[in-house]
Amino acid sequence: MTTLTTPTGVRLAKVFTGRQRYVPVLATATVLVLMWIGASLYFPAFGDLQVLLNVFKDNAFLLVLAVGMTFVILSGGIDLSVGSVLALSTMLCAWLVETHGWSPGVVIPLVMVIGALGGSGMGAIIHYFEVPPFIATLAGMFLARGLCYVISTDAISITHPFFTDTANTMVPLGDYRIDPSVVLSLIVVAIAFVTLHYTRFGRNVYAIGGSEQSALLMGLPVAATKVAVYAVSGLCAASAGVLYAFYTSAGYSNTGIGMELDAIAAVVIGGTLLTGGSGFVLGTVLGVLVFGVIQTITNFADLLSWWTRIVVGALLLLFIVLQRVIGARKT
Repeated sequence: MTTLTTPTGVRLAKVFTGRQRYVPVLATATVLVLMWIGASLYFPAFGDLQVLLNVFKDNAFLLVLAVGMTFVILSGGIDLSVGSVLALSTMLCAWLVETHGWSPGVVIPLVMVIGALGGSGMGAIIHYFEVPPFIATLAGMFLARGLCYVISTDAISITHPFFTDTANTMVPLGDYRIDPSVVLSLIVVAIAFVTLHYTRFGRNVYAIGGSEQSALLMGLPVAATKVAVYAVSGLCAASAGVLYAFYTSAGYSNTGIGMELDAIAAVVIGGTLLTGGSGFVLGTVLGVLVFGVIQTITNFADLLSWWTRIVVGALLLLFIVLQRVIGARKT
């Protein structure tokens, strides 16, 4: 087979290679649409728009968590601490508001600052001490989970009017209703989208994920970017914890066990390469929706919750293979 070496051939090759990065996202969108159509045909009530809005509501905290994970994976890293940070955030909200009588207006920003500082600390350790992200964030996971148990081993109910009133508030959307947490999670998605695609910081994240050595040679601020990436992940994890506190009206030490894996799965199913450098935050939204639709289908079919894990695991393997195939075609 001959290789096109003319200027036109080179341009066509670049266009084809550029379009390849959209294949995983299009595959995710196709899977989501097919699942939705199939479920709507089998369960007529499934096609109601309120069901989709409820999917967003039940997974708003996971969406925020996965947005932060998208930044980390795009940079070529991983963050195993986010589930424990989410749990610590719920515990801090419940403990400070209910036990110590602090105002939610003070507690919520404080929790978010703690999450960002914890994430930046792990990012600094990863970069300056050259600790693998897996090990550093694993230590962060154990530390955050241990602090949860130090606060309390029992669940702490949140009865403050601000939390209960907000949890019971619904934003009207025509004939339908939408939870405030959905609005907040979509605002986070919008901010992440603009940051990744229209700012210098976003371009640096992609560059580091593509090749950290090349980014260093180009004079990009690799250290500051990596620290900021993990700070974003910690901030999103803490924010997800606040949303989860509204969702459950409680703080519990065992909350979020394994949720970091759900976030990673959603990001990968959404088309972000595990090796970094390629992916879209909107793909992560699709990945979370796929996760939520599978959960909803198992509820409609009255199946055990483990079927959600089985199907998500199969999809995850499928998308990892798809990524490898696309990567092989680029080389």
